[in-house]
Amino acid sequence: MADINLEQARHNMIEQQIRPWEVLDQRVLDTLNELPREAFMPSAYRDLALIDTELPLGGGAYTMTPKLEARLLQALAIEPYETVLEIGTGSGYLTALLAKLSRHVHSIEIDPTLLAAAAERLTAHGISNVTLQQGDGSGGWPDAAPFDLIAVTGSVPFDDGTLRQQLRRDGRLFMIVGNAPVMEAQLTTRISHDQFHTESLFETVVAPLQGVAAPSRFIF
Repeated sequence: MADINLEQARHNMIEQQIRPWEVLDQRVLDTLNELPREAFMPSAYRDLALIDTELPLGGGAYTMTPKLEARLLQALAIEPYETVLEIGTGSGYLTALLAKLSRHVHSIEIDPTLLAAAAERLTAHGISNVTLQQGDGSGGWPDAAPFDLIAVTGSVPFDDGTLRQQLRRDGRLFMIVGNAPVMEAQLTTRISHDQFHTESLFETVVAPLQGVAAPSRFIF
């Protein structure tokens, strides 16, 4: 794509995909406009980076759609002083968005090839407030807990409550729970030490978190 077409495509992404899906947080929209999504995609798919579709990253991993990434960011209501745990680094694009909106991001990726590529992209864009770790993130990152926010970037069959235990009080957890064709985006807020409130946000279908193909394989 030529630069002028990229800018038009970015404008269309925000105005025709994201705003109509009830994403109105201006800080989120500005960050989406500023960070070039195409620069975080595999080279073969950069021309498709700004359209409403999941893109393959290799090894069975896929991106979320732009509008779902935007809804995730808006739902978490990230403050500049907050610390985030991201489970599933993927391309590094959502990692970068989270980093621009927060104080620091801890991100775990099970695929070492994806993690290395994401690290290069984050460095290329001057994003330094991120700590990356290779491994299975389904159990969170206890050594760095507690977190203000946790974002799970792939779907999981069920929520057994492990990740929410790594939230600070008033911390928020975004995850997509269920199996195709019925999945539900949920936001869980920690009210007190042993009280949590879970809100159903919307229905969607996304690729499973890497390494999580069926409930019997999902072990926290």
